[in-house]
Amino acid sequence: MNVTEEKIYSDDNLKVNSHKCPNCGGESVFDPKEQKLRCLYCGSLFEIKNDIIIEERNLDELLQKGKVWTEVEVYQCQSCGAKEIIDNQEVSMKCPFCGTSNIIKTSELPGLKPQGVIPFKIGAKTTTQIAIKWAKGKVYAPKVFKNSVKPNNIHGVYNPIFTFDASTKSDYNGQLAKNHIRYRIVNGRRESYTETKYFYIQGQQVVNFDDLLIQASTMIPSYVIKDLQPFPTKKAIQYKTAYLKGYAASSYNKDGNSCWDECKNEMKNRIENQILKKYNYDYKIFLNVKTLFLSESYKYILIPIYIGHYNYKKKLYNFYVNGYTGKIVGKTPVSALKVFFTVFGILLTIGLIIAFIFLMNS
Repeated sequence: MNVTEEKIYSDDNLKVNSHKCPNCGGESVFDPKEQKLRCLYCGSLFEIKNDIIIEERNLDELLQKGKVWTEVEVYQCQSCGAKEIIDNQEVSMKCPFCGTSNIIKTSELPGLKPQGVIPFKIGAKTTTQIAIKWAKGKVYAPKVFKNSVKPNNIHGVYNPIFTFDASTKSDYNGQLAKNHIRYRIVNGRRESYTETKYFYIQGQQVVNFDDLLIQASTMIPSYVIKDLQPFPTKKAIQYKTAYLKGYAASSYNKDGNSCWDECKNEMKNRIENQILKKYNYDYKIFLNVKTLFLSESYKYILIPIYIGHYNYKKKLYNFYVNGYTGKIVGKTPVSALKVFFTVFGILLTIGLIIAFIFLMNS
């Protein structure tokens, strides 16, 4: 790592920014609707000067051990172990992941400082409305739950991700199979049979990847991040602590090497899919692919996610909302009675169809 890059990510001389209101001196928080800081006391709005679009950095930087990020105040949940940046304006100081208040101040966050951030675009009030509408629309949720649904403990959290770019060139060879329906006359009757033909393939595949997103923290499951996409990573702007005011933020706890390995596996799967799309086949016998990765780069970005839960019969059902688009994923309680009648109806319909076919042929 050269001297210039090291200085970019060095936080040794930085202190926590207070973001005081210039009019009354009160504390301010980030307003998603206005995309500005809003004073908690007098309501004044003021700009966050930031028009810098971030760029990819050389992957070698990420694969080395990063500097410790000491720019912010960090708290750790003693219940689930989450280490978060939690704004000092939080009233309850609850952990955004497990909901407990068992949080203490700790030292610092490990690793590189984020390059960029996608600011929240929707507020907590809108998120609550989204969560209520979504829950009421769940077909198999109990009627009592839907009539009184109330999202709880909604927290906005900036979640860490890495995006990767790479140019790839792959040589491949393999064998595929294609089924063909044939007909023949047996005892004077025409009947069909399947003939399988095998064929070999080989060639070269070039694929360029741009902003392939990899979850960098284990606090939110990877499948949740995938289901919440897309996030406008191309619109990520330079990280500033002002965007964190009123929210929590996580640092990555998956190292750069493991994230890059995960990304390469995802790239290899996509390359294989693109190769197979070129051929008319029914199933794969084998496929060998040797891939060369070129022009590798990355970005470290914080993406906006709201975390909350529903409480029903003393059980929690978590949900997650994309803080930019409003897309929601999660779980709600399921009515066993509704599921029973649905299955019963399907089985009854199948039974009636079979009975009708039997009667027609008898």
